[in-house]
Amino acid sequence: MLNRIDWTGTQPPKATEKGIWGWMFFDWAAQPFFTVVTTFIFGPYFVSRLTADPVSAQTTWSNMATISSVIIALLSPVLGSIADQSGSRKPWIGFFAIIKIASLFCLWFAAPGSPVLYPAIFMILASISAEFSIVFNDSMMPRLVPKEEIGKLSNTAWGLGYLGGMIVLISVVTLLAASPETGKTILGLDPLFGLDPQAGEDARITGPISAVWYLIFILPMFFFTPDVGRGLPFGTAVRSGLRELRNTLDELKERRSILKFLIARMIYQDGVNGLLILGGVFAAGMFGWATIEIGIYGIILNVVAILGCLVAGRIDKGVGSKATVVISLTMLLLATVGIISTGPGYTLFGLMPLPTADSGGLFGTAAEKAYILYGLLIGLAFGPVQASSRSYLARSVSVEEAGRYFGIYALSGRATSFMATLFFSLVTYMSGSPRLGMATLILFLASGLVLLIRTPYPADRA
Repeated sequence: MLNRIDWTGTQPPKATEKGIWGWMFFDWAAQPFFTVVTTFIFGPYFVSRLTADPVSAQTTWSNMATISSVIIALLSPVLGSIADQSGSRKPWIGFFAIIKIASLFCLWFAAPGSPVLYPAIFMILASISAEFSIVFNDSMMPRLVPKEEIGKLSNTAWGLGYLGGMIVLISVVTLLAASPETGKTILGLDPLFGLDPQAGEDARITGPISAVWYLIFILPMFFFTPDVGRGLPFGTAVRSGLRELRNTLDELKERRSILKFLIARMIYQDGVNGLLILGGVFAAGMFGWATIEIGIYGIILNVVAILGCLVAGRIDKGVGSKATVVISLTMLLLATVGIISTGPGYTLFGLMPLPTADSGGLFGTAAEKAYILYGLLIGLAFGPVQASSRSYLARSVSVEEAGRYFGIYALSGRATSFMATLFFSLVTYMSGSPRLGMATLILFLASGLVLLIRTPYPADRA
């Protein structure tokens, strides 16, 4: 059980067990948006079925992610600094929850043949609202448990998030997503609610489902997790927050180890974001996977991800956040090389020929099975690399400065993340090959790993 810490004075009351679980349930509430909307169901639908031009649709999806990343990068540090001055985090989370939930409901109207502009706008609004909420939720973490328990708390919450995302994904694949040819789900049933797969309703419904799930399961955080009391009035908090942000940016010149960590994380997180945003889309384009295949692939990755986070929580507590992140990045590098080296009839750039015969059923070719094996490495690593990066920073800053530093942390995760998707778009457009576009992610993962290895741990050390 995670130990609790007592707070006095202006600090919030000590976090009860309900308070800690309420905070962790935020990840449970938020993850289905990233799992079924961004990665495995709606994203591939947007690319392969919303329009008749998959390559153009991949570029549009990548551009959507780029615009979202730029907005998140610019505003997250500002909001984090303002939150430190205004005190309470929950009102901010509630405000952005309204925008996110409304935007997700609007994805239902993204029918095949309809303009791609509107779902792209709603995805931008949902994405930035989701990320801004994460800034405020993450900044609450250092107040809940002692520093030695933060890595375990962060990885447990991340694993809980994957479990929530997997439950929603399994429900969509088994009860809602049907084959366009047979009209039946993978269980041989008619889709619930009479959803029509020909009209993309099995994919479009993931927006409203994620919205309802988020609305229900963020409530424990609001009810039970302690928050800081109200601080400065809003107008004063804005002015003070902007001043504190400038001071923090100047301060980073002296806290060079934290700056080095943030830069390393900025670079490797670009690669991680690219894998999360483009991985399902890339598979859909390469193998022509429909909703069912993408969904099963996502379930496999999420099952493995839960295991990865549970193991990483123990590794993080035993050897620290830095070692956990280094191991995870190495696994992601190997997986990315494997994915881009696989095609019909081969893997490892042709060094390992594979049979081209299709045995029928799900993942019938040897190349698809190889892709899934590489995907298992991604599943094991992409949760811990993010959860332990979060705990890396939480162990390196004080409670009082957590808001503004987690705002800069969000900046470091997004400031250049448009570069990964932009490189993908440019290389894919110029070469006509999404495979070459995906290869650019290796540059980000490898460069960030090299810089992180040379960064002290915790990052407040000289």
